[in-house]
Amino acid sequence: MHSSLLGAPVRGFTPFKQHKQGVQARVVLPRAAQPLRLAGVVANAGASGSRCLVRANAAAPAATTAAPSTAAATATAQTNGAASARSGLVKDAPTFQEAIAKLQEYWASVGCAIWLPHNTEVGAGTMNPATFLRVLGPEPWNVAYPEPSIRPDDSRYGDNPNRLQRHTQFQVILKPDPGNAQELYLGSLEALGIDTKSHDVRFVEDNWESPVLGAWGLGWEVWLDGMEVTQFTYFQQAGGRVLDAPAVEITYGLERIMMSLQGVTNFKDIRYAPGVTYGEMFYQNEYEMSAYNLDEADVAGQRQRFDLYDKEARRLLAKRLPIPAYDHLLKLSHTFNIMDARGAVGVTERAECFAVLRGLAREITGLWVSRREELEHPLGLIPPPAVPAPQRPTAPASAEPRTFVLEVGGEELPPDDVVSAVAQLRERVPALLAKLRLSHGAVQVEGTPRRLAVVVEGLAAAQTSEEAKVRGPPAKQAFAADGVTPTKALEGFCRKNGVEPAAVFKEADPKGVEYVWAVVKDAGRPTVEVLTDELPGLVGSLAFKKSMRWSPGTGAASPAFSRPLRWLLALHGDTVLPFVYGTLQAGATTRVLRNAASPTLAVPSAEAYLPALAAAGIALPGAGRAGAIWRDVVAAAARVGGTVPESTKGDLLEEVTNLVEAPSVVMGSFSPDFLQLPSEVLVMVMRKHQRYFPVFAPDGKSLLPHFITVANGPIDPAVVAAGNEAVLRARFEDAAFFYREDLKQPLQDFRPKLSGTTFQKELGSLLAKSDRVEALVPALAAAVAAAAPASQAAWASPAVLDVAVAAAHLAKADLATSTVTEMTALAGTMGRHYAAKQGLPAAVSEAVFEACLPRQAGDLLPASPAGVLVAVSDRLDSLVGLFAAGCAPSAATDPFALRRAAYGMLQTLVTNKVSVSLKAAVAAAAALQPIPVSAQVQSDVLAYLGGRLEQLLGDGGAPTEVVRAALGERGDDPALAAATVEQLKAEWEAGEGGRLRKVMAAFSRPTRIVRGKEVPPASVVVAPGLFEGEEEKALWAAYSEARGKVNSASTVSEWLAAAEPLLPAIDKFFEKVFVMCEDQAVRANRLALLRDLAALPRGVMDLSQLPGF
Repeated sequence: MHSSLLGAPVRGFTPFKQHKQGVQARVVLPRAAQPLRLAGVVANAGASGSRCLVRANAAAPAATTAAPSTAAATATAQTNGAASARSGLVKDAPTFQEAIAKLQEYWASVGCAIWLPHNTEVGAGTMNPATFLRVLGPEPWNVAYPEPSIRPDDSRYGDNPNRLQRHTQFQVILKPDPGNAQELYLGSLEALGIDTKSHDVRFVEDNWESPVLGAWGLGWEVWLDGMEVTQFTYFQQAGGRVLDAPAVEITYGLERIMMSLQGVTNFKDIRYAPGVTYGEMFYQNEYEMSAYNLDEADVAGQRQRFDLYDKEARRLLAKRLPIPAYDHLLKLSHTFNIMDARGAVGVTERAECFAVLRGLAREITGLWVSRREELEHPLGLIPPPAVPAPQRPTAPASAEPRTFVLEVGGEELPPDDVVSAVAQLRERVPALLAKLRLSHGAVQVEGTPRRLAVVVEGLAAAQTSEEAKVRGPPAKQAFAADGVTPTKALEGFCRKNGVEPAAVFKEADPKGVEYVWAVVKDAGRPTVEVLTDELPGLVGSLAFKKSMRWSPGTGAASPAFSRPLRWLLALHGDTVLPFVYGTLQAGATTRVLRNAASPTLAVPSAEAYLPALAAAGIALPGAGRAGAIWRDVVAAAARVGGTVPESTKGDLLEEVTNLVEAPSVVMGSFSPDFLQLPSEVLVMVMRKHQRYFPVFAPDGKSLLPHFITVANGPIDPAVVAAGNEAVLRARFEDAAFFYREDLKQPLQDFRPKLSGTTFQKELGSLLAKSDRVEALVPALAAAVAAAAPASQAAWASPAVLDVAVAAAHLAKADLATSTVTEMTALAGTMGRHYAAKQGLPAAVSEAVFEACLPRQAGDLLPASPAGVLVAVSDRLDSLVGLFAAGCAPSAATDPFALRRAAYGMLQTLVTNKVSVSLKAAVAAAAALQPIPVSAQVQSDVLAYLGGRLEQLLGDGGAPTEVVRAALGERGDDPALAAATVEQLKAEWEAGEGGRLRKVMAAFSRPTRIVRGKEVPPASVVVAPGLFEGEEEKALWAAYSEARGKVNSASTVSEWLAAAEPLLPAIDKFFEKVFVMCEDQAVRANRLALLRDLAALPRGVMDLSQLPGF
């Protein structure tokens, strides 16, 4: 048996593996896999007298074997159900069935009814009608139940240690939200034996959406020492219907949790019951159902079933029977999933199936709601949320300035929302204080996942007084005929502004109309009163990318926010500002870490707020939190002789900073054998999936077998490190499994699978797109060669073209590989790797990778000629095809990321200094599209590219006018335009004394004269014989000499050098020559001369775009 990780044999019972591989052999079960003989008696399992099923020949659980010393050995060990001895997260961890019983007992104890698994296949616990239907309507609903969930596409014949086509979820629905759902959930972990004070439990943003079923919600995945163990979602919509009351859905992944608790690395090793492993219970089912899902399911029969289930569901809808109709919708969904797993669902069929499912879901949910209304809601109605009665703040004891604190606390905000909210408050709080005339000292705004905090030092006790002159009604309308008696208009004005009629005076406005005026004095209100009135508006003004309502109903009681708000704190000194927002009233209590001895904390005064948080271990300042994390991460890496890439100091550090509020840096390790995997795969798993900092050798190139994670709050470092190591091991084993599967066939063989993925309905599949890109490469190469024959002819040579065509053929093939399907960000990276593995030339492999570049702002750019050709061709095809299909981006939407595609394409051409005519390139791409591409569409594409090119060149620091001057003449060639911008920028920055300004001043005169005049057409040439003076002859001679020195390829410097000698001749011409003379022939000849002179910059720059021309 190989010990190498990548050469590990596939797990599984021998006879099943023989069947899978087509070996015709009599099936003889090895002794270890003989069918269990379960005793029909109850065994006494000790003093507790608990009842359990036991083996006939062994009352005790199967003995465990010693864990291999490396992850590779673990990955290669054939267990046949034998449990690993790796210690789990919980001492005396429960069996699988005990865990279900404990969760049922716990949730029943807090008020949930125990429901049962559904009696037909469901893809998730969400699809059980106890969730999908019951979250609808105004009735309360609290249930918990285990749910076997069937996902045919996850079939792996039982080979993958972490992935199953049938896995078990434990589902909890709380409707309405009880207000402490997270705390209840943490209590359930304690019920499983998990000490939340030792482990790192975090809520990490992961929103759920099913467009097919018209359902979505916001929430998190719950991490236990780095492992996702639960999906925690607040439903907002189901079946296309907005819920009357948002419902809490808590979905536990039981196999994953139990593998962690019991310390096993393969699902087969989970102790299901005393003496019985999960593999012994379910391996045969997993293998045989995988064989059915992937190999044996009759596609034609499944299509027939799909149609039959559809018809029956509609018939049941007509009979007003939503529950059996929903059962048939589930059967439809499962049938589709089987066909999809068999690879039998084409692009068009997929869209049609989704439309059927979406339509039925809407009809069924609508009928369900109607039926519950007809039954008069047997479970009763959820009462409207209780809104606290408004209160006024007590008068402060002192008029001295005091610190002010506002804390908006709730469940974990996504990291991006923390950054966004802090930025909004930093802008709005000072503006609000200024508007309210509240003098103050320093303003500090900070955020963590659970709180947004505003601290204002030295906030005045009251508004500053203000005196304002206020205009009233016209004097004619303010007084009666006697000119003395106030009218009702004046009385109303005086009453509104708190002045006596005798205090008003008359004054005329600039137009001479006389009005009455009053000087209104505002002494100002106490700060606590003003802010109590204004703070609800401040909190409500915060906007997020995704928000939802968190309470039943609409209006002020149910405002939208990014995540549920749970508390508000507002203090000015020791005075509480009891403002109301939603169902919360501000007080003087904050919340600290959930695993603290006392999770709530009374804050006696605003001045005590920051010290109180610091004493509770919460690092409120974001910059300080980030700095501390980075310092500790770098130090941890140094302790193992490594470094952390500086690149992680950007987005990864920012995200991690805003995932925790009490950071604890933890170092972990993994088996060096995993370093056989491509480093990009390992880094992607660590950074993207786990938010770990990878550790590199001092050279910054080779990975070390270590990682660094950042936990939240005080934890047991050894426990958390071990948990994260187990998670990473499982992740790496998954990656190794997919990588091994991919290596079983060459990259070329994955390409046909692209036919099953739609690029765009009218433009076909990704395979069709790949074919177009391959065909476009030679045409683009020819256009590049034609744009600069002297320097770019080699681009159309076989040496470049053969590599580019070969790379274009394979450039998207890796999208069909298992590794990229799991980790889409590795597209291109794995293509390069697999191309090299199959022995393709290095130039082809590199161009396959470069075809994906750039992937985002600041990314690498293609550098090789072949890579540039493929990358540009791919983006050209997208732009031209999608514009023709009516998918051009708008100001609000860009679903195909065409802005990024256009910018990246132009960036590639500019950076590599590759000249090409965009007009020719767009025309070449248009000729290959499967739909007509009109001249107008091509013009629209060119205009769009012009806008993006202006943005790109402006981003380089050039003034807008300089960019437009270059683009006005050279916008068809991005590389030439970019070079022109740099040259023109340098000349422009020379200022008034520079030659550009002098030339502009001279050339502006002929340009202004011919603009708007009846100038002879270009076909009318200048006739030197009509010149009457030496100045005309001199100008013509100077122009002719300059014209001979410049062309459309001239640099700005070359053009200016040619134009400068013209300046004296231009000045003398305009001093001595009258252009608009009486002789029509002479006048026309002089205008023709000035026409040609004004046109001299054409092909180089448009001087009219520059200021002062």
